[in-house]
Amino acid sequence: MEEDKPIRTVATNRKAWHNYEILEKYEAGIELVGSEVKSMRAAKVSFKDSFAVIKDGEVILLNLHIAPYDKATHYGHDPERKRRLLLHRKEIRKLHAKTEEQGLTLVPLSIYFRGPYAKVELALARGKRKYDKRAAIAKREADRDIRRATKYRSRSKR
Repeated sequence: MEEDKPIRTVATNRKAWHNYEILEKYEAGIELVGSEVKSMRAAKVSFKDSFAVIKDGEVILLNLHIAPYDKATHYGHDPERKRRLLLHRKEIRKLHAKTEEQGLTLVPLSIYFRGPYAKVELALARGKRKYDKRAAIAKREADRDIRRATKYRSRSKR
Protein backbone atom coordinates (compact mmCIF):
# COMPACT_ATOMS: atom_id res chain seq x y z
CA MET A 1 0.00 0.00 0.00
CA GLU A 2 2.92 2.36 0.72
CA GLU A 3 4.20 1.91 -2.84
CA ASP A 4 0.99 3.39 -4.29
CA LYS A 5 1.56 6.79 -2.74
CA PRO A 6 3.31 9.38 -4.92
CA ILE A 7 6.86 10.37 -4.03
CA ARG A 8 7.92 14.00 -4.27
CA THR A 9 11.67 14.48 -3.81
CA VAL A 10 12.60 17.64 -1.92
CA ALA A 11 16.40 17.47 -1.92
CA THR A 12 19.22 15.05 -2.68
CA ASN A 13 22.70 14.82 -1.19
CA ARG A 14 24.84 14.63 -4.31
CA LYS A 15 28.10 14.95 -2.35
CA ALA A 16 27.35 11.70 -0.51
CA TRP A 17 27.78 9.70 -3.72
CA HIS A 18 31.17 11.35 -4.29
CA ASN A 19 32.51 11.13 -0.74
CA TYR A 20 31.13 7.73 0.32
CA GLU A 21 30.77 4.20 -0.95
CA ILE A 22 27.08 3.41 -0.39
CA LEU A 23 26.58 -0.10 1.03
CA GLU A 24 22.92 -0.26 2.14
CA LYS A 25 19.93 2.08 1.99
CA TYR A 26 17.11 2.52 4.49
CA GLU A 27 13.93 4.57 4.47
CA ALA A 28 13.26 6.40 7.72
CA GLY A 29 10.57 8.76 8.87
CA ILE A 30 11.70 12.08 10.32
CA GLU A 31 10.26 13.89 13.32
CA LEU A 32 9.56 17.51 12.35
CA VAL A 33 7.72 20.54 13.68
CA GLY A 34 5.12 22.37 11.56
CA SER A 35 7.30 25.18 10.26
CA GLU A 36 9.95 22.64 9.20
CA VAL A 37 7.41 20.77 7.09
CA LYS A 38 6.35 24.01 5.38
CA SER A 39 9.98 24.90 4.73
CA MET A 40 10.70 21.41 3.37
CA ARG A 41 7.76 21.66 0.98
CA ALA A 42 9.39 24.86 -0.32
CA ALA A 43 12.65 22.83 -0.79
CA LYS A 44 14.72 24.94 1.61
CA VAL A 45 16.94 22.08 2.78
CA SER A 46 20.73 21.73 2.81
CA PHE A 47 22.66 18.52 3.48
CA LYS A 48 26.05 20.16 4.01
CA ASP A 49 28.03 17.92 6.42
CA SER A 50 24.91 16.14 7.69
CA PHE A 51 25.12 12.66 9.17
CA ALA A 52 23.27 10.43 11.62
CA VAL A 53 24.34 8.88 14.92
CA ILE A 54 22.76 6.25 17.13
CA LYS A 55 22.39 7.37 20.73
CA ASP A 56 20.33 5.66 23.46
CA GLY A 57 18.58 3.40 20.95
CA GLU A 58 17.49 6.32 18.74
CA VAL A 59 18.82 7.51 15.40
CA ILE A 60 19.53 11.26 15.46
CA LEU A 61 20.15 13.31 12.30
CA LEU A 62 22.70 16.08 12.83
CA ASN A 63 23.68 19.18 10.79
CA LEU A 64 20.68 19.02 8.44
CA HIS A 65 19.80 22.63 7.70
CA ILE A 66 16.11 23.36 7.18
CA ALA A 67 15.72 27.10 6.64
CA PRO A 68 13.22 28.91 8.90
CA TYR A 69 9.81 29.31 7.29
CA ASP A 70 9.41 33.00 6.50
CA LYS A 71 5.66 33.09 7.19
CA ALA A 72 5.97 31.34 10.58
CA THR A 73 5.65 33.19 13.86
CA HIS A 74 8.72 34.41 15.69
CA TYR A 75 8.66 31.08 17.58
CA GLY A 76 9.94 29.23 14.52
CA HIS A 77 12.34 26.31 14.62
CA ASP A 78 16.13 26.18 15.03
CA PRO A 79 17.47 25.47 11.50
CA GLU A 80 20.23 23.09 12.66
CA ARG A 81 18.49 21.27 15.51
CA LYS A 82 18.85 17.54 16.11
CA ARG A 83 16.07 15.57 14.44
CA ARG A 84 15.02 12.07 15.41
CA LEU A 85 14.69 9.49 12.65
CA LEU A 86 12.00 6.85 12.93
CA LEU A 87 13.13 3.29 12.24
CA HIS A 88 12.13 -0.12 13.57
CA ARG A 89 14.04 -1.22 16.66
CA LYS A 90 15.44 -4.22 14.77
CA GLU A 91 16.85 -1.93 12.06
CA ILE A 92 18.37 0.39 14.67
CA ARG A 93 20.12 -2.54 16.38
CA LYS A 94 21.47 -3.75 13.03
CA LEU A 95 22.74 -0.28 12.11
CA HIS A 96 24.29 0.23 15.55
CA ALA A 97 26.21 -3.06 15.27
CA LYS A 98 27.54 -2.21 11.81
CA THR A 99 28.58 1.35 12.67
CA GLU A 100 30.35 0.23 15.86
CA GLU A 101 32.20 -2.82 14.49
CA GLN A 102 33.03 -1.90 10.92
CA GLY A 103 33.58 1.84 11.25
CA LEU A 104 30.78 2.72 8.87
CA THR A 105 28.74 5.92 8.99
CA LEU A 106 25.11 6.87 8.41
CA VAL A 107 24.60 9.49 5.70
CA PRO A 108 21.31 10.97 4.45
CA LEU A 109 20.96 10.62 0.68
CA SER A 110 17.67 12.37 0.07
CA ILE A 111 14.58 13.84 1.68
CA TYR A 112 11.19 13.33 0.12
CA PHE A 113 7.48 13.18 0.83
CA ARG A 114 5.69 9.85 0.45
CA GLY A 115 2.09 10.91 0.54
CA PRO A 116 1.77 13.28 3.51
CA TYR A 117 4.81 11.88 5.36
CA ALA A 118 8.35 13.26 5.22
CA LYS A 119 10.95 10.53 4.72
CA VAL A 120 14.74 10.38 4.68
CA GLU A 121 16.72 7.92 2.58
CA LEU A 122 19.53 6.94 4.92
CA ALA A 123 22.63 5.07 3.73
CA LEU A 124 25.11 2.91 5.54
CA ALA A 125 28.35 4.12 3.93
CA ARG A 126 32.12 3.83 4.03
CA GLY A 127 34.21 6.94 3.38
CA LYS A 128 36.18 6.98 0.13
CA ARG A 129 39.89 7.66 0.09
CA LYS A 130 41.30 10.33 -2.23
CA TYR A 131 42.54 7.76 -4.74
CA ASP A 132 39.09 6.09 -4.81
CA LYS A 133 37.53 9.43 -5.71
CA ARG A 134 40.09 9.95 -8.49
CA ALA A 135 39.42 6.48 -9.88
CA ALA A 136 35.66 7.12 -9.89
CA ILE A 137 36.14 10.42 -11.74
CA ALA A 138 38.47 8.77 -14.30
CA LYS A 139 35.95 5.96 -14.89
CA ARG A 140 33.09 8.45 -15.31
CA GLU A 141 35.10 10.47 -17.85
CA ALA A 142 36.10 7.34 -19.77
CA ASP A 143 32.47 6.21 -19.95
CA ARG A 144 31.46 9.66 -21.18
CA ASP A 145 34.14 9.56 -23.90
CA ILE A 146 32.97 6.10 -25.01
CA ARG A 147 29.36 7.30 -25.22
CA ARG A 148 30.42 10.33 -27.27
CA ALA A 149 32.49 8.17 -29.64
CA THR A 150 29.68 5.67 -30.23
CA LYS A 151 27.17 8.51 -30.68
CA TYR A 152 29.45 10.18 -33.25
CA ARG A 153 30.05 6.87 -35.03
CA SER A 154 26.33 6.14 -35.32
CA ARG A 155 25.73 9.62 -36.80
CA SER A 156 28.47 9.27 -39.42
CA LYS A 157 27.01 5.98 -40.79
CA ARG A 158 23.79 7.66 -41.94
